[in-house]
Amino acid sequence: MQNNNSYNKLLKYSIVLMLSVIIMLGIVIIGISSSVYKKTELERLKNTGCIFISLMSEEYNKNNAPDNDNLKKLQRLFMDEYNTDIYIYDSDGKCMLPYSQDSGKPLVLKSGIDNGQYLELSSDGISSEEPYLIYGDKFSVKINNSSQKMYILAYSDTHNISMFTMNIFLVYLSVSVIMMIVSFILMKKKTEIYTDYNNDIIRILKKYSKGDFSEKIKSDNIPFPDEKAEYINKLASDIETSEETSKTFIANVSHELRTPITTIGGFVDGILDGTIPKSRRNEYLVLVSNEIQRLKVLISSMLNMSRFESGTLKPHFQNTNLTDLVMKTAFMFEKKIEAKNVEVEDFDTENLFAEIDPDLIQQVIYNIIENAVKFVNTGGKLSFRFEKDGNMCIIGIRNTGEGLKDTEIPQVFDRFYKTDSSRGKDTTGLGLGLSISRKIVHINNGHIVVKSVYGEYTEFQIQLPEKQKNL
Repeated sequence: MQNNNSYNKLLKYSIVLMLSVIIMLGIVIIGISSSVYKKTELERLKNTGCIFISLMSEEYNKNNAPDNDNLKKLQRLFMDEYNTDIYIYDSDGKCMLPYSQDSGKPLVLKSGIDNGQYLELSSDGISSEEPYLIYGDKFSVKINNSSQKMYILAYSDTHNISMFTMNIFLVYLSVSVIMMIVSFILMKKKTEIYTDYNNDIIRILKKYSKGDFSEKIKSDNIPFPDEKAEYINKLASDIETSEETSKTFIANVSHELRTPITTIGGFVDGILDGTIPKSRRNEYLVLVSNEIQRLKVLISSMLNMSRFESGTLKPHFQNTNLTDLVMKTAFMFEKKIEAKNVEVEDFDTENLFAEIDPDLIQQVIYNIIENAVKFVNTGGKLSFRFEKDGNMCIIGIRNTGEGLKDTEIPQVFDRFYKTDSSRGKDTTGLGLGLSISRKIVHINNGHIVVKSVYGEYTEFQIQLPEKQKNL
């Protein structure tokens, strides 16, 4: 309801603003149009007076008669044709050519005309009630071969200007009303669209607040794309993914912790209540110790994962012999390799150097070799590859064996992930080794990838920069 009121208020403010703009614009347009039309009418009156002066001067020059009938006819013609009253005065301001009931009106604008041409919208000397368009000027004619100064006063009412202004006003008013109606309909429609859209956002956000992310905000029903919807949808998707990851994480950690704790608890209870005979207590204490070690590894792995994600773990780069590092790490699994009768290949190679954190990278190599030895088939092969590709140094560790399915490859680096086959072969693994390994490689500015052909082999490639940037 509050959202609806906000949009309705915005609609009202927009209408008031539009109405204010239309009124101010109308005042300007009508004012300018009237002013231009007034100037046009004054120019028309001036031209009429100038033409009359020209024709009148010709008659005076021909006949030398100020009361010539031709001048009176000319006066009537102009007054009827141009709807203009015309008066002619002598130098004393006496009316010499009247054709109206006001023919005896004195020339009150004489002083103004003596100072120059008079062309104004005024009521001076014409009417005290309404203004007129007035044109006044002086000119000379020849009477009895002598030059005589005379005055002309031409004026017309402002009826045309008033009508023009009224017509402009009516046209502008009609157009404005139509525009206001159309604008109101369009704005009202858009307001309803945005109101419904925001109501949907509020409704969906309420669902999000309750942990229900099943519905996404749609922005295709509004006039233009809304980035806000995209950001909210992205945030909701991230939260949903994070919650799913957290649930999976908690479930996996609970499972991994429950197994050794249950085992330890069972063995300790058996020792305490005498179920386990004294002759076998050392044997079971060894199992308890192994489970405790497993718990320590799990907790240590979780702490390392937390350090990686929080960014508190900083690598210490130094130039390192990768070939030597791999060989030393592989020798740690010598007994397990011999126990499975595994053939080791490709250690006869040139040394490969890279700027890395050797302690962290050795953890990665240890995890990968441990997996390779664990899942290599009996009598199979374990091979190592060292090469350079531009500025990158590549370590390849391959083991023959069952390999990975195409559906399993994208998930091998996920935390706590184990393939179906590995769950049976590796009962002590936590599913964190490869996830931690990827993070270590990334903070060393490298990449780690896996290639596998199901039923044939699995190969991990560690790509590390020969030289670190911004050291």
